[in-house]
Amino acid sequence: MIDIHCHILPGVDDGARDLVQSLEMAEAAQKEGITTIVATPHHQNGSYNNEKGAIEQDVDFLNKQLASAGIDVKIAAGQEVRLYGELLEDYHQNKLLTVNHSTHMLVEFPSSSIPGFAEQLLFDMQLNGITPIIVHPERNAAIAENPDRLYKLIKNGALSQVTAASVNGLFGKKAKTLSSQLIESNLTHFIATDAHNTTSRSFGLAQAYNEIHPDYAAYFQENAEAIFSGRYIEKEPPQHVARRRKFLGIF
Repeated sequence: MIDIHCHILPGVDDGARDLVQSLEMAEAAQKEGITTIVATPHHQNGSYNNEKGAIEQDVDFLNKQLASAGIDVKIAAGQEVRLYGELLEDYHQNKLLTVNHSTHMLVEFPSSSIPGFAEQLLFDMQLNGITPIIVHPERNAAIAENPDRLYKLIKNGALSQVTAASVNGLFGKKAKTLSSQLIESNLTHFIATDAHNTTSRSFGLAQAYNEIHPDYAAYFQENAEAIFSGRYIEKEPPQHVARRRKFLGIF
């Protein structure tokens, strides 16, 4: 399995505190069958700034440490970028990272809202050859209140990624229910761990795949692999969550 969203780099954000924790996380990932982890430290979220060059150096360092420790997990470079006005300018100045140097970038909204400029910026990213992947939409208060706000962004070409812990119920019933609705409405395209440690924010990716229909699980795994092989991400036409709920209520 490939995990495209993880805070495993030591000492750079609110993820692994040091190398010891990074190695513990990699061991835990290996035990549940994860072979590749994209290290995605926070960037421009108000607390942490991690630019491309520093991340790539840290990824190289961690891969060497994993090899020395005999842990068979590969770390790839990425970044969890909080949406901000100068994003494209910084991308062209080589400060931002896509997922494993692909054409896909993880982008994050504030937990309680969607910025007013989000729709235009996500569209402009695509004009610049970047496909945005909106991370953990099921934990965004504005989307939880009105999932159609995500529907519009997905219809306009963005992708999204739900969190394994949400699918597994660890963020509460509301996040679990919304995750299921987004999956069934073709409004998400990946499951990833967003793991920060091995205790309160661990992996659970295998469990999440077991929680959902096998067809969805295969689809999400194929999409993660497609990023690494440069293949097209398969997408089904998005549907409105509210309309699906009303339709299903007929029966």
